[in-house]
Amino acid sequence: MLSSLNISNFALIDELQFELTDSLTIITGETGAGKSILLGALGLVLGNRADLTSLKDTSKKCIIEAEFAIKNYDLKAFFEDENIDYDDQTIIRREILPSGKSRAFINDTPVNLSVLTALNDLLIDIHSQNKTLSITEKTYQFEVLDALANHQPKIESYKRGLILYKKLLKEYDDLISKQQFEKEQFEYHSFLLNELNAAKLIQNEQEELELLLDKLTHIEEIKLNLSEAIQLSENEEIGAENTLKKIKNNLAKISSFSSEYQETFERLDSILIEFNDIFQSLNKAFEQIDVDPSELEHINNRLQLIYMLQKKHQVTSIKELLEVQQRLEIKVQMVENASEFINAKQLEIDKVKEQLELLALSIHEQREKVIPMFTSQLESILHQLGMPNAQFKINLSYAQEFYKNGKSDIEWLFSANKGVTLGELKKIASGGEMSRIMLAVKAVLSNYSHLPTIIFDEIDTGISGEVANKMGEIMLQMAKNMQVITITHLPQIAAKGSNQYKVYKSDVGQKTTTHIKKLSKSERIEELAEMLGGKSISESALEHAKQLLA
Repeated sequence: MLSSLNISNFALIDELQFELTDSLTIITGETGAGKSILLGALGLVLGNRADLTSLKDTSKKCIIEAEFAIKNYDLKAFFEDENIDYDDQTIIRREILPSGKSRAFINDTPVNLSVLTALNDLLIDIHSQNKTLSITEKTYQFEVLDALANHQPKIESYKRGLILYKKLLKEYDDLISKQQFEKEQFEYHSFLLNELNAAKLIQNEQEELELLLDKLTHIEEIKLNLSEAIQLSENEEIGAENTLKKIKNNLAKISSFSSEYQETFERLDSILIEFNDIFQSLNKAFEQIDVDPSELEHINNRLQLIYMLQKKHQVTSIKELLEVQQRLEIKVQMVENASEFINAKQLEIDKVKEQLELLALSIHEQREKVIPMFTSQLESILHQLGMPNAQFKINLSYAQEFYKNGKSDIEWLFSANKGVTLGELKKIASGGEMSRIMLAVKAVLSNYSHLPTIIFDEIDTGISGEVANKMGEIMLQMAKNMQVITITHLPQIAAKGSNQYKVYKSDVGQKTTTHIKKLSKSERIEELAEMLGGKSISESALEHAKQLLA
């Protein structure tokens, strides 16, 4: 429930503190005194958009702070999900800076407006005059039945299933469209794929072929240099091998005279061994040189094929060509195995649809179950509200298509008089009747929902006399299950409250300020008398006011 509301520098308010209890609280005041300002401030602290026009003094920031007692409303999961510190006495603060920027906090944790709005839905139902017509909207009519059926988890499960179902349908349509496109391209893709398959490309093949081609292109130069190297090595007179052997013999003769000569001798011996190995390699390489014109032609042709494929597919390597080949295989397979892909997706859709259908049917049946109880209680309350012949009927039929909240079609029918055929609510009910119907709906819901607070902003428009008295009694009854705050112009309703506050304005110089005051018993009598008879309070009005309070 709302425990307190503190407002600073908002609209016509300098500073205002408003303490509340869990009973029926009444707010009264002359038209234009600023009752709507209180709701405006509360709306801001619960997530409404703000701008600089909200500031009374544009050089200072506006602060609105609301404290809620939430111990009994199972809201810890919400706070955990939003990573906010939980407190049984939760404080929501909204600040609007002179720059126009705003900040919001829940228990001193900064939050965005979407979080405030989500929490608002769990804390308060603010029913203003312009919301009365929402009772004629199908969305609200379903919300009423679903609240009475108490199957919100099932509704949420259905909504998640519907999102998945629509996603699968889109994927199915996309698959059909894609396969149709691929079918049109099938012959071309098949040709390209066959061409790449026929090429039998191998990873790193291009680099190896290019190296081999470079070798064969320079084969004569290689052969000439190898021949000269061999000759220089084995020439009997000036050959490198003979020369090294002679040097070795010379060193062998003196190696015993010094460790230095011995070491040089050994090093030369190692060189001679390595040289002989190199010489053998040169001979082997020379012997293996065999210029085959057909091999050169084959390498050239193979490379030309690779270059042609790379140019056609606008790539620069065999690796990329193999990737193109893989993509083409998928496209061709999509056409060749079209029915298999489509059937698999259809099976997935059918499975989700079946589960969705079961959920929708269960939701529909639970809605049907609560209708008799709801219409019975609704008519009973309307009879108390001066509509003794009121009749209500709710037609609920199972639809062919999936809607966002199930597969039900709904129609609320109403008649206020005997012998009058029931008709569609929005076409039949007058403004005063609509207000009473809305109050009756809220009264029924208060016995089943767990919403902490409801605020009625002049729901009594078009009501007077005994009907107003009954309306006040119904609000008082609702206050046994929840906190009820009512803004009213009717003394019959105002007298029912456990507490009454008066909103008024004062003018000091060129400055107008809105205030709120909790009325004592004597002040309530005067306020009710003024509401009954105007500014000039008569004795009869005072007596009537006392009777109302009694």
